[in-house]
Order: sequence, then C-alpha cells, then structure tokens
Amino acid sequence: MSADAESRAILAKPGNLVLPSNTLYRHDLIRAGGRVVRQPSGHRVFFGRQGRRLLYSDPDDQVLHECEWATSANGSTRLVRARVWLDWDQWIGIVPGGLVNSTTFDLSTRPGWQRLRPDDLRHMAARAVGVPLSEMQFFYSDDDLRIDSKGQATITHRKDALFVLPGGGFEEARFMACMGAMHWSDIDFLPVVELFQSLLPGTGSAVLELIRQLYDDQNPMGDRPLRYRGIPTYPSDAAFGLFSGFFSARSLSGTAPFALFMDPPRSHEVMWSPSDVPLRRVSDREAGLCLTVRGGDIVKATLRDDPAGLSYSPPDKSGMPVNGRFLSVEERTLRLVDGQAVRTIPLKAARGPVRAAPVPLSAPPGPDWRSLFANGPPTVDPVQAFGAVLLYPDDEREISELSSQPFVADYLRDLFEQEPARWPMVGRARSILIHNFDAVLTTLIIPDRPRAVRVLYHSGAFAQRQAQRLCADALRQRRVEWLASVQFHQAPADSHAVYQHAYDLVYDWPRLGEHAVQDWWTGYADRVASCLTPGGLGCVVGLDRAERAWQRPGIHLLDAIPLAALPTFRMHQTILPRARLKDGLMLFMVVKQ
Repeated sequence: MSADAESRAILAKPGNLVLPSNTLYRHDLIRAGGRVVRQPSGHRVFFGRQGRRLLYSDPDDQVLHECEWATSANGSTRLVRARVWLDWDQWIGIVPGGLVNSTTFDLSTRPGWQRLRPDDLRHMAARAVGVPLSEMQFFYSDDDLRIDSKGQATITHRKDALFVLPGGGFEEARFMACMGAMHWSDIDFLPVVELFQSLLPGTGSAVLELIRQLYDDQNPMGDRPLRYRGIPTYPSDAAFGLFSGFFSARSLSGTAPFALFMDPPRSHEVMWSPSDVPLRRVSDREAGLCLTVRGGDIVKATLRDDPAGLSYSPPDKSGMPVNGRFLSVEERTLRLVDGQAVRTIPLKAARGPVRAAPVPLSAPPGPDWRSLFANGPPTVDPVQAFGAVLLYPDDEREISELSSQPFVADYLRDLFEQEPARWPMVGRARSILIHNFDAVLTTLIIPDRPRAVRVLYHSGAFAQRQAQRLCADALRQRRVEWLASVQFHQAPADSHAVYQHAYDLVYDWPRLGEHAVQDWWTGYADRVASCLTPGGLGCVVGLDRAERAWQRPGIHLLDAIPLAALPTFRMHQTILPRARLKDGLMLFMVVKQ
C-alpha cells in the first residue's frame, strides 16, 4: 500500500477521527486543505487547513491523539478539545478551560475600595497564596478579576479539565483531574496537575507527549525553554521524571536542576528545553502491546489484557525488578518476566534497533503482591485493573463512599504522625483490622515494624492495586519482612463475621447503604466493642444518627467529626468548590475502657 493510501486508510478507519469538526478530513485530507508529515520514527502527523495538527499515529497506525481546533473572527486559532490514547486502550479527553470556579468576597468595608483595580487584586491574591506577583499576572487576565459597584470582588479560576472517555468520545465523559490552563496555540509553560492521584495509568506521559508534539510544531528550532508554573507548584520526584521524558532540565544559577526543582518557591527557575531523544510510543495491535521507547531503549511495555493492570519496566538502578516484574530484550525478542511467568513477543522490524536491558542477577527478596492475598489474588478484569483510580464529580453530585475514603485515611495518618504522644495505642498496636477501606490501604498500614494486619476488602480491583503499591514501597525501602504478617481476605457476606477476632486497632467503614435504621447501629457498636482489646482504638465511619450508639458502658467516645469538616476534604474543595459528601457521614474515634 502506498504512503497516501495508508494515510487515507488511517483517517477513514472508524473511531480514529471522532471530534466533530475533523470529520471533513475523513475521506480526502488534501482536498480539505490538510497535509500529512511522516516522521523519521515512522509516526505520522496529520495537519488540518489551519496548519494545526489534528491526528498523530504510530508506525502501527494506532492513533495516539486527536485535536480539534477552531478559528476566531480575528483569524487566531484555539484548541477546542483533544483526546489522548493510553497504552492499555483507554481514551482520555482534555477540554481547555473546562473547569471554571469563581470566588467572591466583600471589599466594601475596605477604605478606598472604589479605587482598586485588577492589579490590586493580583497583589492581594499573590500574598494570600504565597506566590510571586508574576504568576498571578500570568494566569489571571483582567476579565478574571472584577469588582462590581457594590464592592463585591469576583476572581474566576480557569483550568483545563481532564476526562475519562469510556467510549473514546466525549458523549459519556467523566471528570478525572485538572491542570493549569495551557496556552495550547502557543505552548509556553509546563503545567501543575491537580487531583493527580485520580489519573489513569499512563495519563501523565501521554499528555506530556501531546504537549511536546505541539511544542515541536510551534517551535521547530526548539529554542524556547519552558518553565514549570502554577498557583502554587507541587514539585515531586514523579513530576521531574515525567518532564524529563520529553524535556531536558538546566539551571542558570549553578544549582543542580533537581534540587532547584524540588524547592517550591524556586521550581519555576528550572529551564526545560526539548530533549534530543524524547520518549515515543509504538504499538503492536496484534500482540495487544504498547512500548515506550527512548532512542533504541525500551523503557516500558504494557499489555492491554494484563489482569494485574501493571506495566513492565527494565530493572531499577540497583538491578531490582519494579513491582516484581521486568522486561529484557534478547535477539529482537521482548521478554516480559513476572515472577516465574515469562512471556516472549517478537519485536517487529519497524521498531528499529533495540538494545538489551540488563537482567536482574537475583529474584527480589520477600513476597510479591499476590502473596498478600490469603486465598490467592482476586480475579480482575484488565480494564478494571488499570482503571482502579478514584474519580470525583466536578459538580454538586454526591461523592461515592469509596472515593471519600482518602479524606478519612489521610486525616488519620496526619493526626497520628503529628501527635504520636496523644495516640500511643496506634504505635503499640500489634493486631489491626482494616475493613472496607479498599482504596487507601497503603495509607493506613504503617510500615514501621511487623504487625498482624487483617484486611477485609470488597473491591478486588482496588485491593489489588493497593497490594501492589504496598509491596513496591516495601521493596523500595528494603523493609519487606513486615509484609509477612499482612493478609488480605475477601470481606464475608455476613457482616457479623468481620468482628470475630481481637484487635488493638480497628479501621472500619460499614457499607452504609445497607444500614439505615438506628437499631442496627446499636448492635454494630456492640460488635466493634467486643473485638477491641482493652485500650484499643476504633476509627469508624458511620452516619450521624449512630453517635448515640457509642454512648455505652465500656466505650469512650473520643471524637465525632463530620467528614465535611475534615481539613483533607476542605482542601479538596479548594480544587472542586461544589464537592459534596453523603449527608451525615461522621468519623467516630472510640477507645475500649
């Protein structure tokens, strides 16, 4: 097939061009005013009549992203939305300015408020959030800062929204996360991502791939360095590594770029220039495989039918496998090793030259994540395995109980770490029950010494993901010995069976939809009290009507806190102000006397 015929076939294939204004290119790109460029790597870039890219495909004709542009009356173009393909065959969407929140406050009691201008509001906001004035000027236009005739000031916050696209298009889009509002027509900074823990696996690198590709379109000489900017920034090892996949960091001050980046007030001083060898993705649809490569090195391999929901990587710098699995290349054959299981896949010639990754000299010490499950790991569909992240509504819809778990777990972890003297029973707890906190197990399991931890889970996908993170953290910290006393069990159908053993510390979130009557809570409090050892602590989530059930002999109610009042939830509301929890949710902290 000729190159022109291949390009036409890509555009005509159902599901490749789905954004409305792009469908006119489906049958004849050239006649519609577009063009196609084939990159040396074999990737194709399809441009529309505005000169903006509309499609990007790999050598196996897998579309990696699609962009939709609009032209304004003055001839400028703007990105309307984009969709990006993830390695495991899931699509995510980007809507510029798709999340808009407003904050209003009263300035009428301030002397001389009538003379205040947008720059005065920028000064006040910069002092309030502790960022340089230049950042407020960069992200907020005069239209975003208004004062009405009665002294009411309104600050409008615009962010780009990221969505999960279950069907590949925006018809069933679900909000996932947000990031600083990018200037997509003229890429000039690297953004802060908020709610990053809600990102589906591979989202960060796929979005950075889009940013780098658009940057290259707009800056063919590569002479425009970028900075990491946000209000505020959240520098991390992960962010530095992500950016380094596509850009090279340098410092003008002589400070090592990584150290400078990790200093929040100065992270924006790091200059990011385009890397000569950025990460690229290539797929093998027949094998259900997606590779991430840098030059001739394979740095990640993902199988879309993997029920573990994990990618394979070369061993780390110490020669240890990541998550107990690794990849290597031998004579143009890719070897994917997961414990004793080995899968081999021939590499197509179109991949170009590939170098062999080093093979670990020995197996990783201690158990892998599967051994944490007392009766073997759960059976999980690959889509659910990869997609085990918590999503939050961007409107007033009620947050699910599962997605509410981090507000409780993060609060308790912070509380116990900041005030250990007040909570001695937590430090000395030898036996722990964690029930129905499937999404936050790595937060609640304290990795300081061996403890007998019994986990009762309901969601196999989330429990599996947490077990993987738990093992990865233990291997990274060389502290695997305490995992031997951690066991995951499927929660019993009979809720009474949860409380059959004695525990020093109990974290419990009974399934509230099933227990609305007051009498149930009285019996529940009895069961929790019976399984606590003397002096033991119970951290229980229930409804406000359950507070009376804890006022009984032998139990001391230390605290009853509405979840909506937790600082962790309040922090969430700074990102999504309309966020709403289930009515009446409470955290009860009780001690057995």
